[in-house]
Formats: sequence, C-alpha cells, structure tokens
Amino acid sequence: MHRQVETLYRQAEAATDAYNLAREKQARQEKEIVRIAQAVVRTQGELVTLKRQAGAMARAQYRHGGSVPPEARLLLSDDPEDFLKGVDLVRKGQRATHGVIARLAATQTTLDRYAESATREWQGLDRSRARKAAARQRVRAKLARAKQWEARLKKEERERLRKLEEEKERAAQTRWLGSGILDDITGGATPAGRRAVDFATAQIGKDYVWGAEGPDSFDCSGLTSKAWSAAGHTIPRTSQEQWKQLPKVDIEHMRPGDLIIYFKDASHVGMYVGDGTMVHAPRPGRQITMAGAGSMPILGVVRPGE
Repeated sequence: MHRQVETLYRQAEAATDAYNLAREKQARQEKEIVRIAQAVVRTQGELVTLKRQAGAMARAQYRHGGSVPPEARLLLSDDPEDFLKGVDLVRKGQRATHGVIARLAATQTTLDRYAESATREWQGLDRSRARKAAARQRVRAKLARAKQWEARLKKEERERLRKLEEEKERAAQTRWLGSGILDDITGGATPAGRRAVDFATAQIGKDYVWGAEGPDSFDCSGLTSKAWSAAGHTIPRTSQEQWKQLPKVDIEHMRPGDLIIYFKDASHVGMYVGDGTMVHAPRPGRQITMAGAGSMPILGVVRPGE
C-alpha cells in the first residue's frame, strides 16, 4: 500500500512538471501573439501612409506633364533654363516616388511575415493548450487515485504511512551523510543565494498544491523559482527545465541557494540551505518543510544566479 501511494504521488509530480511547462509555454506564446498583433497594427498604419504618399506623388507627376516626352517639352519651352530646372525637380520627384514604392513593397513583405508568424504562434498555442489539458488530466487522475488509496487507510494507518516515509528519508540521509560528503561541502552563500534561502524558508508550513507558485501555496519548482525571483534572478519554472538550463555544479561544491534535483526524471527539486539540509515542497497532502539533502535520490545540483 505504501509503495503504491508513493508511486502515484511521484507520477503526479512528474505530470505536474509537464503541466507547468505547458502552461509556461502557453503564457509566452500568448505574449508573442499580442506583440505580433501590435506590430501588425503599426505596420498597417505605415502601409496606409505610404500608399497615400505614393498616390499623391503619382498624381502630382501626372499634373506636371509627366506624360509629355522631355524632348518635346524642351522644344516648346520659352525658357530652356527653366525647363532644365524643372527636369531636375521631376527626376528628384521620380526618385522619391521610387523610394516610396520600394518602402511600400518592403512594408507589405513585413506585414506578410507577421501574418505567417501569427499563424505559427496560434498553432503552437493550440498544441500547448492541448498538452496542458492532457497533463492536467493525468495529474488529477494520479492524485485522485492516491487519495483513494489513502482514504482506505484508517487514521492510525495513515500516520504509519507518514512515519514510513520519514523513516525512508532518514535512512537515505544517514547513508548520504555517512559518505563524509559534508566534509567537502564548505561553500558559503552569495548575497543572492541568501535572499533565495530566506524566501524559501519563510514559506515553511504552507501547503503543497500542484501548479501553485504562491503566495499561499507552492509546488516544488514553484517554490524554488519564486525564491530566486525574490532574489532578483529569473529561472525556469519547472524542475526539469531547471535541470536542463541552469549551470550544473558538483555536489561537493554545493552552497546555500543551489537547487538539488531529485530522481532520474528530474521531477522534484529542493533548495540547499546548508549543514546537509534543504527546504522543499514535498507532495500533495504535505507542507513545505526542511529535510535532509540526501533523503531522496539526487540527480544533480544546479546553480541559479550565475
């Protein structure tokens, strides 16, 4: 029973990471679509202005005899010098007209490119929404199943389940500390790292809620991303993207504020606070707490703020 409940919550956490990633991508795509729409409005305005200028120039050229050959106008002119000055002005007008036409074509090309970009973004947005919806369904299904298993347990059995989890974590932490790892971990926190730790530890006691990033509840990566945001650094929203994108450091070089990524699929994250401990949002039904840094299988360590 304990293994089944633990497995379901782990699977729910992995699905939560997929949900958070899809939600973050959707938000970026929505912002990009707004940016493109604003650019389209500006470009359409430029296009209207350029068309008006091109039309005015064409009408002016026609009114000033643009259809009469220059040789004939020279023969008919009373003052050849005035005519030559007029020819120079006409040529300048023609060059200006050509310039407007060229800008008109370039602006139309830009507008077409924006239309193509908007189409791609809308298609991507639809895919992101579908992925988010699918991930949400997986999370809810896993959580519902885990809660069903826990609901079958009596109060004493649920307390026993909690103790089994704690005992497992303590045993893992004891093995980790027994390796002598703390003799090597001596790095101190940077000012930004200390601010991140202060934020994270101030959330202790708040509930884990999947997909949450504060202020009243968090999931594991919601806690770490908000903590580093409070420290002045934007980092990826999910534990998997934090593992992929942030600089990796060896465990023995770990310092407070660094993020410890857990499990082979990088589905959980905690923040190292020093002295072999970390702060994290464990899982649904639990609250943000301090725990041993080695209480779960460590995939690696990443360092925000650099």
